[in-house]
Amino acid sequence: MMPQSDKNQLFYELHATTLFIRTQFDRRATRLGLTRAQWRALKTISRFEGLSQSDLAERLEMEPIPIGRVIDRLEKADFVERRADPGDRRRWQLYLKPKAHAVVGEMDVIAEGLRIEAYRGIKSADLATALRVLMQMRQNLAGAESETGASVPNKTAVPNKTAAKASTLKTTRGKS
Repeated sequence: MMPQSDKNQLFYELHATTLFIRTQFDRRATRLGLTRAQWRALKTISRFEGLSQSDLAERLEMEPIPIGRVIDRLEKADFVERRADPGDRRRWQLYLKPKAHAVVGEMDVIAEGLRIEAYRGIKSADLATALRVLMQMRQNLAGAESETGASVPNKTAVPNKTAAKASTLKTTRGKS
């Protein structure tokens, strides 16, 4: 059985490591001239082209007005475009413009370098164990969600029909 101090330390380390990864990415990505909210939005749109502004806000855990401002700036910089949703004229779908694809590619290179650096000296078996433990923790919390009605984000799942449709469209166009 794990001592209580180790259990407390694990949550602290999870938080501190996540924050440190974001900070390191921010430092490396400064040459792209994007804020954290902007690069997170671009990356999310690249993964789920056609998602709505409200779906993006949900995925990034942001409120609608601030995410609207982020999208306004990205649109002004010619990175994204809003297109009317053919199924609902009140909604806008978000798509990357050609200029954004190069930036997203640079972000992927930065992220891969950061992963290589972070994993240095860690055995594959240890990484696999850590991943299993984190996935089990998320499953445990998702189980607690159903019991208490509290919300536990699952950012790997497609949040709604619009994003599922966008994911399907992306796949049918030969993108992955």
